[in-house]
Amino acid sequence: MFCEDVVALAKTVLAKAGEKGVMVATAESCTGGLVAAALTEIAGSSSVVDRGFVTYSNAAKMQMLAVPEQILAEYGAVSEPTARAMAMGAVAHSDASASISITGIAGPGGGSDEKPVGLVHFAAACPDGQVLHVERRFGDLGREKVRQAALEQALSLLAQALDYRTAQ
Repeated sequence: MFCEDVVALAKTVLAKAGEKGVMVATAESCTGGLVAAALTEIAGSSSVVDRGFVTYSNAAKMQMLAVPEQILAEYGAVSEPTARAMAMGAVAHSDASASISITGIAGPGGGSDEKPVGLVHFAAACPDGQVLHVERRFGDLGREKVRQAALEQALSLLAQALDYRTAQ
């Protein structure tokens, strides 16, 4: 179902989470559950994948992940503050201690000069409570390619978050 690169990234995430005894959750908007699907494609994933939230609408982000309405109003759904709130909300509303969130504009429409098609924000809640953020501007590659690129970036960032250690 998924290309070899995605399967390899998913296996890396599962192995890192398993080694650390960490459960993970996903909070997805523009990827619509692709990250959760990639992780659960791997046999044995139930030992580390707690749940996935597909929060496509702002209402879903607020209801399921407790993203503050003020953040959505001030920064919009596709923003660093929203991605961070989604990642933290996924941990707060699950049994996971690590999560990945994705919110972006896959296209073909919906973009603007400030937030063009292909803009995607990612946030990963680390087991130690830190939240990492990455912004990518993939460009107007077409909906499928933006979502594929976002899937790969999300898995990569989640793997990074599972290794992240706060400087002592």
